[in-house]
Amino acid sequence: MGAGGRHGDRPTLDMVAARAGVGRGTVSRVINGAPHVSPQARAAVEGAIAELGYVPNSAARALAADRTDAIALVIPEPETRLTAEPFFLDILRGVSAELASTDMQLLLMLIRTPQERRRLAQHLEARRVDGVLLVSVHEDAPLPGLLERVRVPTVLSGRRSEREWMSYVDADNVGGARSATEHLLGLGRRAVATITGPLDMYAARCRLDGYTQAMDAVGPGADASLVAHGDFTEEGGRAAMRELLARHPGVDAVFAASDVMAGGALHVLRQTGRRVPDDVALVGFDDSIIARHADPPLTSVRQPTEEMGRTMARVLLEEIESRSATRRHVVLSTELVLRQSA
Repeated sequence: MGAGGRHGDRPTLDMVAARAGVGRGTVSRVINGAPHVSPQARAAVEGAIAELGYVPNSAARALAADRTDAIALVIPEPETRLTAEPFFLDILRGVSAELASTDMQLLLMLIRTPQERRRLAQHLEARRVDGVLLVSVHEDAPLPGLLERVRVPTVLSGRRSEREWMSYVDADNVGGARSATEHLLGLGRRAVATITGPLDMYAARCRLDGYTQAMDAVGPGADASLVAHGDFTEEGGRAAMRELLARHPGVDAVFAASDVMAGGALHVLRQTGRRVPDDVALVGFDDSIIARHADPPLTSVRQPTEEMGRTMARVLLEEIESRSATRRHVVLSTELVLRQSA
């Protein structure tokens, strides 16, 4: 019988240790890429692994490193928003692309009820994931506090306020909204309105701030009656557009804080006999597939959503690897993409 055991046996970590003449702990450190292993011991272990054809068991490796090799993408929204808004799918695409070359599994978790939130808490307390990517952050959302309590590495998409301390990846929402509004004013439009997102989200408040800054720069300031509140949904965009037309039948331009809401606004403008862009110029935010396929195609603020997903995954992997308390704050630039609607 050779050192590899009976014919057909799968080589074990103990066999590698015996062949290399070192202890099990040394073999484990070499497999996990840990420091404090002499070059001679490392070479002996690597030689024994090659000779025996030893394949490390990923579950055992994760256990040795106190890891699960899994991260959760948590979206506290209903399925209807997940499927209706390209933003979420683009984030998911970016995260998946960044993890493709790693051993990390990605768990997608939709949290819609207190019961599902409790289930997530149990999942985290049992340490079934190494980290969390949290998308769609509202100001008073309970999930960030939960993640803080269980001390799991977390990266947010966006932030709750300008004082956010958790790691996040965000877009330049103020700058993007300002450039959209300045463009509409530059076209000679005078009654420039905006449809906001839900103002319990910092991104929506920032987009309103950008609009307000641009309006303040050209006159006595933004007219509050030109601001209608939406909720990032198509129906919210429709309702806000109807409200604006009731208040200001002569409105000649609209900046909607998302492409989805711009799509709803476009529908109402067409219903009421207004031509886009002749009568009303329209700009969205996201530069999603909705903007490209609208009729007419939408001018929109491009936020690099897929790159945001990639960056979130990269930042989280770095936090998991380093086990550091250092938090990363990343803001990606935006760009106005001109199309026929404005």
